[in-house]
Amino acid sequence: MSIDHLVTQYGYLAVFLLVMIESLGIPLPGETTLVTAAIFAGQSHSLSVWWIWVIASAGAILGDSVGFLIGDKGGYRLALRYGPKIRLDAAKLKVGRYAFDRYGTKIVFFGRFVSILRTYAAFLAGTNRMRWHKFVVANAAGGIVWAAIYTFAAYRAGSFMRHVSGTVNIALGGVALVVIVVVLLLVRHKTRRMIDLAEAAYPGPLEAP
Repeated sequence: MSIDHLVTQYGYLAVFLLVMIESLGIPLPGETTLVTAAIFAGQSHSLSVWWIWVIASAGAILGDSVGFLIGDKGGYRLALRYGPKIRLDAAKLKVGRYAFDRYGTKIVFFGRFVSILRTYAAFLAGTNRMRWHKFVVANAAGGIVWAAIYTFAAYRAGSFMRHVSGTVNIALGGVALVVIVVVLLLVRHKTRRMIDLAEAAYPGPLEAP
């Protein structure tokens, strides 16, 4: 069943569910559905572009929130228990947690514009024990801005957007990826210091979930 068919048959529901499920951590074409729905709204006027934006934002925020909770309750538990078997020891877990404490808002916000990170950033944030109040703000901002850019750009550009959406995605994703790579390179460059800082921030054994 094609995205076009889902949008024409189920409208807002298709947008909400596919965006939410993708954000939850399951690789579905949420972004493509959003662009398709906005183009359809511009051509047929049977859907409201404003409602598409609101519903896509809600789906992104809700899906990421659930993904975060799964990471927080399940991913962290698994990493703590089985991490040492794959060389993911307590020191590295503390570094990951420290990185998300320091740079988590940037990772979550810009991750919304990168295909792979859009699917897994929330889960990783939960697994690395990012603080909930920071995640909520970054998640909401990223979801709303992402939905606005793609919804209104697709609506204005019409069918032309269908041909360039990949280019737009690459451009936005490239900017976001550069920011994230820079952050990760800084983390790698300062690994020893990060280990010391992380140990100072979370002394002793990691707490059980």
